[in-house]
Amino acid sequence: MGKTTGAHLRAQVLRPHGHLLRQTTLSILAFFAPVFAVLYWLTIPLGEWGNVAVAQAIVMIGAAAGIISFLRTCIWVDDTGITERGFFGRLTSFSREQVGSVVVLELYQSGAIDTHPQLFVTDADGHLLVRMRGQFYSRGAMDTVADELGAPVVRVPDPMTLTELNRLRPELLYWFERRVTGRPPREPEPGTDLGA
Repeated sequence: MGKTTGAHLRAQVLRPHGHLLRQTTLSILAFFAPVFAVLYWLTIPLGEWGNVAVAQAIVMIGAAAGIISFLRTCIWVDDTGITERGFFGRLTSFSREQVGSVVVLELYQSGAIDTHPQLFVTDADGHLLVRMRGQFYSRGAMDTVADELGAPVVRVPDPMTLTELNRLRPELLYWFERRVTGRPPREPEPGTDLGA
């Protein structure tokens, strides 16, 4: 977390967890280092190692592009609004006037009893503007967004499953998380108001 300069002089800069980059980099190395070592060992005596070198270069370029994209991913927030630069470089900005509410809840992970916090910045009609997932951002970063925007905050008291959230507010989920349930959305139970 830090301060930006220029137009966002007072904006908080929120970045994803650094350990994700370390874990991913180590996983890539652990997988590809032995694979390429064996491929070189097999192809160098035959003089056919050139294709292996090309494949290794492609993997390294892809990994470097991923690292750069991760390092550029961030959210700026202050009392005037919120701006997000996603992993693929897309930049979206929303003024404070566009923000209707902030929804904070705990979401169960698939097939696990663990939960991760989720923060959804929505407009006045309940449509998603920005989402922060606990797998990538800390609770402190989410609290910063809620505090800085000054919009009404809806805190759902009980953890939810992805299926429950999909039935109540599918527009808050990414397209690949949505499930066709074949049932009409049910009314929220008391105490599970997700804002509209």
